[in-house]
Amino acid sequence: VQLQASGGGLVQAGGFLRLSCAASGGTSNSYGMGWFRQAPGKEREAVAGISWSGDRIYYADSVRGRFIIPRDNAKNTLYLQMNSLKPEDTAVYYCAVRTRFDSIWDSASRYGYWGQGTLVTVSS
Repeated sequence: VQLQASGGGLVQAGGFLRLSCAASGGTSNSYGMGWFRQAPGKEREAVAGISWSGDRIYYADSVRGRFIIPRDNAKNTLYLQMNSLKPEDTAVYYCAVRTRFDSIWDSASRYGYWGQGTLVTVSS
């Protein structure tokens, strides 16, 4: 599975961005997917996750109520709608396909395929 993330950029605090993650080369729409981010000098952290059918959705506390993670299986595309952005949201954002299946959604070890990352910068 190959993942291509896009949509990052520079935005002012309070603004919004929509990230996209296009999947190819496999059946990613049969698996859960997620978004992670890594800020400079910090560890990679989970942002949001979604089951293959979309009936289970998870958000980190830091983004709940501001971010939405829809997916379009017909287009093999995962999205991250980011609203009310804050400077602390600045990071490289990665999409990933889940390859280990249990109740834990926010550990990078559960995801076996990763996109290349797209940079989001939020200015104050």
